[in-house]
Amino acid sequence: MTPSPEAQRVIAWVSGAHDNRGLPWAVVDKVNATLFLFAPDGTQQAAVPVLIGIMPGDEASPGVGTKTLASLGPAEKTTPAGRYLAKFGLPVAGERVLWVDYATSVALHPIPKDAGAREKRRERMLSPTPDDNRITFGCINVPQAFYTRQLRPTFRRKGGYVYILPDTKPIDQVFPRLRTQAPG
Repeated sequence: MTPSPEAQRVIAWVSGAHDNRGLPWAVVDKVNATLFLFAPDGTQQAAVPVLIGIMPGDEASPGVGTKTLASLGPAEKTTPAGRYLAKFGLPVAGERVLWVDYATSVALHPIPKDAGAREKRRERMLSPTPDDNRITFGCINVPQAFYTRQLRPTFRRKGGYVYILPDTKPIDQVFPRLRTQAPG
């Protein structure tokens, strides 16, 4: 999996500016439905496909974090773009998750065990294109083996940063510090 030009730009900026502040970090490229995991020193550790929010969009709806999943409308099922300090926290369905943004209930975790069979989340994640990877309520789903063997051990101690690229806004609007770095 190769990072898109936008992902490459964010990766270069984080590595060059040490924006991760000595913590591990990940870049989620929503357009290509891919996550890139990095060690604190900027060494790439992995690249995996992801599932993201059903609707394109870069903002969380006001109050979305206080609603039940059943009460969310289709337009509220987005994965918000931005820079987040992610940490493991309170369990969801009995399992601790990596909270990307606790206030909006966006977490990074494996495909839930109770996901409906008709959603075909595993098949979507393994498909050759990102066209069918929009299925979640806003969380970022990753392969179970990656979560267990790489993500959890990497982020377990102090957490880390997660940079979620936009799919509708200009990248410089979501990451203003990129303006000081030339594209490319």
